[in-house]
Amino acid sequence: MSTISFIQANLQHSIAASGILTRTVSDEGVDVTLVQEPWYCKDCIRGLTFPGYTLYSAGGKERPRACTLTRNMNAWVLPDFSCRDIVMIQMKYLEDGAERWLVVCSAYLPYDSEDPPPSQEMEELVRYCEKENQRLIVGCNSNAHHTAWGSTNCNRRGESLLEFLSSSNLEILNRGNEPTFCNVIRQEVTDITLGSYGLLENIIRWELSQEPSLSDHRHILFTLRGSVPALLIRNPRDTNWGSFREDLRVTLERGPVLNMEDKARMGLAVQWIQQALVTAYEENCPLRPTKKGRKPLKWTPELASLRREVTQLFNRYQADNKSSSWEL
Repeated sequence: MSTISFIQANLQHSIAASGILTRTVSDEGVDVTLVQEPWYCKDCIRGLTFPGYTLYSAGGKERPRACTLTRNMNAWVLPDFSCRDIVMIQMKYLEDGAERWLVVCSAYLPYDSEDPPPSQEMEELVRYCEKENQRLIVGCNSNAHHTAWGSTNCNRRGESLLEFLSSSNLEILNRGNEPTFCNVIRQEVTDITLGSYGLLENIIRWELSQEPSLSDHRHILFTLRGSVPALLIRNPRDTNWGSFREDLRVTLERGPVLNMEDKARMGLAVQWIQQALVTAYEENCPLRPTKKGRKPLKWTPELASLRREVTQLFNRYQADNKSSSWEL
């Protein structure tokens, strides 16, 4: 079953932690990476640019504290809800054969903020997704403590954040109480993953990576099951050509009168015809998900040995041309 794999990481602006994350993402083929506190140098996020992946951030003059990385996905940033501490991207995916919107967010909730979490930007994006009925996944460095997500205690920031979550359709996806933040002074759960209620059954394998991250924050891994980036196409062979011709005729009859001597009028008529053709085609040739081909064969040492054996037997048959050799 096709899936979307996620990794959530706070890099603490570290070069070494960026290198470890890049290697992990590349080796494991992670689809979506939610990053907080990336390495930033000379007005640019560093260490997260490599072939096949697209980096998303809010831009601006302030040092970014959140960004997102995707692999081979048609996604785009929602600038109205993105800032230095929040990057929100939107993509299409398939759920039980139906196309849906998925919003993915990397969020950093600053510990030195005068106002308790959530930030205004995070609250607005959650309400937007609820209003538009869009599924949401948030990888968040909360800088807040609460036993609801496995912390050893509760503080004012944690209580404020939990109160907000209780009034939304977001659920805490963390499992257990294993610390996500570890240094020589303390160990605590401060990194949380949030998901819309409708995604609960599809989020699987939420876990903390056992590999050293070279950051005080450990990598969080999870998977969105049964969902793939929606790649939809129109097949001309599926077009209802009878209905296409009728829709085209009706549209053209309402079009502007063609005047060969009036260039502006002629240009308007050409645009009308083009739009009429496209609209009639799209309405009578529905979008359908593409079918994935078979995966290529993985060549193994065992297969290589069998291939050599077959080659030797075939050469023997060619040498003596006996039926017994052919049977072998």
